[in-house]
Amino acid sequence: MRYTALVACCDSGDFGPYHMLTEKGRRIVYRFPDELLFALALYIYSLDPPQNPNLGDPRSAAGRKVFEREGCGGCHAPPLYTNNKLTIATGFTPPRDHPLRADILPTSVGTDPGLALKTRKGTGLYKIPSLRGFGIAGCWPRWLGEDSGGVVRPRTPARRLVPSGFKGYHVTLRAVPGHEFGLKLNADDKAALIAFLRTL
Repeated sequence: MRYTALVACCDSGDFGPYHMLTEKGRRIVYRFPDELLFALALYIYSLDPPQNPNLGDPRSAAGRKVFEREGCGGCHAPPLYTNNKLTIATGFTPPRDHPLRADILPTSVGTDPGLALKTRKGTGLYKIPSLRGFGIAGCWPRWLGEDSGGVVRPRTPARRLVPSGFKGYHVTLRAVPGHEFGLKLNADDKAALIAFLRTL
């Protein structure tokens, strides 16, 4: 609902003092009714996720203990595996009267601040994502430094990472700053944690 309201119909197209659209083009021509957006949200929530193929790994029980021992649940609290709080982008200090002050954690996990600070919709904050479904999506092995053969190794230093997705024009290497919790675990704990995360 929020995405549709803010992006699909109400994007102003302004960059500071620069206007990308004329006054006529900036007029909001239509707005989806709240009832329709709410119905869409309910429909999306009603969808069943695909069956997780990673539930049988015997290391997942040990991985749950690593998850709990390392305090991951402080931000990624079960059962949703998020606390729905906000973290500060590096370089941003929220004002004392920020309307979301109660939901802002005083820590930054080092996520690239570009999207939060250098775009016209940047808030200086990042929402803590849920870990649910990341095992199916395949992100966590790369995040913790697992290669395609299933061997856990130290993560490639950020400035030497060869991106597997979009690289950009003339880009062969790029930095991937961000969440470093879990990278200093020993190989057995890391493998167990990955096994647990894949079950979510």
